[in-house]
Amino acid sequence: MKPLSKSFFKKSTNEVAKNLLGCYLVSKSKEGTTIGKIIETESYLYNDPASHSFNGKTIRNEAMFGLPGRAYIYFTYGMYFCFNVTTNKKGIGEAVLIRALEPIKGINLMKKRRNTDNLHQLCSGPAKLVIALGIKKEDYGLDLTKENSRVKIFSQIKEKKFEIIETKRIGISKGKELPHRFYIKGSKFISRK
Repeated sequence: MKPLSKSFFKKSTNEVAKNLLGCYLVSKSKEGTTIGKIIETESYLYNDPASHSFNGKTIRNEAMFGLPGRAYIYFTYGMYFCFNVTTNKKGIGEAVLIRALEPIKGINLMKKRRNTDNLHQLCSGPAKLVIALGIKKEDYGLDLTKENSRVKIFSQIKEKKFEIIETKRIGISKGKELPHRFYIKGSKFISRK
């Protein structure tokens, strides 16, 4: 299977956030391969006060202004990393936060990395899934559309119909009224209802 193309990410950020649901995030390392089905996302737009790009380009958020389909990884709360995918066009600072996954492959490795046996808690949050999949800060700016990329995203293996819930984002103080959080209805793996 080939990873998602650049054209997939070169669309409106809300559209990409919805289209990523049901896709598979894959991470390869010396320890093994881990795969999670994307079941929850959040979009962050250039004119969004909660977005890291809201006040312009910096060293920290530079990847957001780059080409679509790149990894934007940031450090938060002084201890965790979060994984985002850049979207829209080059020069427009927008990205989709991957907020939760359903573990699919490499589950024992995920459990080891997260030090838990609770399947539903393995990837039920942006920091949790980064740890479980072994995504590193060094993956910042990585081109997720290349076949030889260590981290990439594949489309749905079989088209499955599901309902998408659109709601307010969580864990932020600004722009929290915007309905830019999307998740698969009925999934037991979302971060929070």
